[in-house]
Amino acid sequence: MSDLDYPDDLHYTADHEWVREGADGVVRVGITAFAQDALGDVVYVSLPEVGDTVAAGDSVGEVESTKSVSDLYSPLAGEVVTVNEALDATPELVNSDPYGEGWMYELRLAEGASLGELQDVAAYTASLD
Repeated sequence: MSDLDYPDDLHYTADHEWVREGADGVVRVGITAFAQDALGDVVYVSLPEVGDTVAAGDSVGEVESTKSVSDLYSPLAGEVVTVNEALDATPELVNSDPYGEGWMYELRLAEGASLGELQDVAAYTASLD
Protein backbone atom coordinates (compact mmCIF):
# COMPACT_ATOMS: atom_id res chain seq x y z
CA MET A 1 0.00 0.00 0.00
CA SER A 2 1.14 3.56 -0.66
CA ASP A 3 2.00 6.25 1.86
CA LEU A 4 -1.38 7.97 1.47
CA ASP A 5 -3.05 9.14 4.68
CA TYR A 6 -6.17 7.53 6.16
CA PRO A 7 -7.13 9.13 9.52
CA ASP A 8 -8.30 6.57 12.05
CA ASP A 9 -11.05 8.81 13.46
CA LEU A 10 -13.05 8.62 10.22
CA HIS A 11 -15.46 6.08 8.75
CA TYR A 12 -15.04 4.90 5.14
CA THR A 13 -17.02 3.43 2.25
CA ALA A 14 -16.11 0.97 -0.49
CA ASP A 15 -16.67 3.88 -2.91
CA HIS A 16 -13.75 5.77 -1.30
CA GLU A 17 -15.72 8.36 0.64
CA TRP A 18 -14.92 9.29 4.21
CA VAL A 19 -17.38 10.35 6.92
CA ARG A 20 -16.53 12.43 10.00
CA GLU A 21 -19.02 12.42 12.86
CA GLY A 22 -20.13 15.88 13.96
CA ALA A 23 -22.63 17.27 16.43
CA ASP A 24 -26.39 16.73 16.48
CA GLY A 25 -26.50 13.87 13.98
CA VAL A 26 -24.64 15.79 11.26
CA VAL A 27 -21.72 14.18 9.42
CA ARG A 28 -19.16 15.68 7.03
CA VAL A 29 -18.39 13.77 3.81
CA GLY A 30 -15.46 13.86 1.41
CA ILE A 31 -13.37 11.57 -0.76
CA THR A 32 -10.34 9.68 0.48
CA ALA A 33 -6.69 10.25 -0.35
CA PHE A 34 -6.86 7.07 -2.45
CA ALA A 35 -9.72 8.50 -4.53
CA GLN A 36 -8.14 11.89 -5.10
CA ASP A 37 -4.81 10.26 -5.97
CA ALA A 38 -6.49 7.95 -8.50
CA LEU A 39 -8.42 10.85 -10.03
CA GLY A 40 -5.43 13.11 -10.47
CA ASP A 41 -5.82 16.89 -10.57
CA VAL A 42 -9.42 17.79 -9.67
CA VAL A 43 -10.76 20.59 -11.88
CA TYR A 44 -14.49 20.66 -11.02
CA VAL A 45 -16.80 19.36 -8.29
CA SER A 46 -20.58 19.07 -8.63
CA LEU A 47 -22.27 18.81 -5.23
CA PRO A 48 -25.83 18.10 -4.07
CA GLU A 49 -28.19 20.97 -3.24
CA VAL A 50 -28.77 22.00 0.37
CA GLY A 51 -32.10 20.48 1.38
CA ASP A 52 -31.75 17.41 -0.85
CA THR A 53 -32.90 14.20 0.82
CA VAL A 54 -30.70 11.27 -0.17
CA ALA A 55 -30.63 7.53 0.40
CA ALA A 56 -27.46 5.56 1.07
CA GLY A 57 -25.83 4.80 -2.26
CA ASP A 58 -27.53 7.62 -4.18
CA SER A 59 -25.39 9.49 -6.69
CA VAL A 60 -25.20 13.04 -5.28
CA GLY A 61 -22.62 14.71 -7.50
CA GLU A 62 -19.47 14.33 -9.55
CA VAL A 63 -15.77 14.97 -9.28
CA GLU A 64 -14.11 15.87 -12.56
CA SER A 65 -10.36 15.60 -12.97
CA THR A 66 -7.88 15.85 -15.80
CA LYS A 67 -8.17 12.03 -16.08
CA SER A 68 -11.86 11.24 -15.64
CA VAL A 69 -15.24 12.03 -14.11
CA SER A 70 -16.35 10.03 -11.06
CA ASP A 71 -19.70 9.95 -9.31
CA LEU A 72 -20.05 10.92 -5.65
CA TYR A 73 -22.29 8.60 -3.65
CA SER A 74 -24.04 9.32 -0.39
CA PRO A 75 -22.61 7.01 2.27
CA LEU A 76 -25.75 7.20 4.42
CA ALA A 77 -29.37 8.35 4.23
CA GLY A 78 -30.13 11.89 5.28
CA GLU A 79 -30.62 15.53 4.31
CA VAL A 80 -27.89 17.71 2.86
CA VAL A 81 -27.46 20.66 5.24
CA THR A 82 -24.26 22.31 3.95
CA VAL A 83 -22.01 22.12 0.91
CA ASN A 84 -18.40 23.26 0.63
CA GLU A 85 -18.82 26.32 -1.58
CA ALA A 86 -15.04 26.89 -1.58
CA LEU A 87 -14.77 24.01 -4.05
CA ASP A 88 -16.52 26.13 -6.72
CA ALA A 89 -13.48 28.40 -6.99
CA THR A 90 -10.77 26.05 -5.73
CA PRO A 91 -11.62 22.42 -6.56
CA GLU A 92 -7.93 21.53 -6.14
CA LEU A 93 -8.54 21.58 -2.35
CA VAL A 94 -9.80 18.02 -2.87
CA ASN A 95 -6.22 17.07 -3.86
CA SER A 96 -4.28 19.23 -1.43
CA ASP A 97 -6.40 18.64 1.70
CA PRO A 98 -8.97 15.84 1.14
CA TYR A 99 -9.76 15.44 4.87
CA GLY A 100 -9.78 19.16 5.72
CA GLU A 101 -10.56 22.06 3.41
CA GLY A 102 -11.42 19.64 0.58
CA TRP A 103 -14.54 18.21 2.28
CA MET A 104 -17.65 17.98 0.06
CA TYR A 105 -20.90 18.31 2.03
CA GLU A 106 -22.59 17.77 5.38
CA LEU A 107 -25.52 15.44 5.92
CA ARG A 108 -28.04 15.29 8.78
CA LEU A 109 -28.54 11.57 9.20
CA ALA A 110 -31.99 10.10 8.69
CA GLU A 111 -33.57 8.18 11.53
CA GLY A 112 -32.05 4.71 11.58
CA ALA A 113 -28.93 5.67 9.62
CA SER A 114 -25.81 4.60 11.48
CA LEU A 115 -22.08 5.09 11.13
CA GLY A 116 -21.87 1.41 12.06
CA GLU A 117 -22.86 0.64 8.45
CA LEU A 118 -19.47 1.99 7.30
CA GLN A 119 -15.91 0.63 7.43
CA ASP A 120 -13.29 1.58 9.98
CA VAL A 121 -9.80 2.52 8.83
CA ALA A 122 -8.47 -1.04 9.18
CA ALA A 123 -11.21 -2.53 6.99
CA TYR A 124 -10.89 0.27 4.43
CA THR A 125 -7.11 0.08 4.09
CA ALA A 126 -7.28 -3.74 3.92
CA SER A 127 -9.65 -3.38 0.96
CA LEU A 128 -7.01 -1.34 -0.88
CA ASP A 129 -4.32 -4.03 -0.70
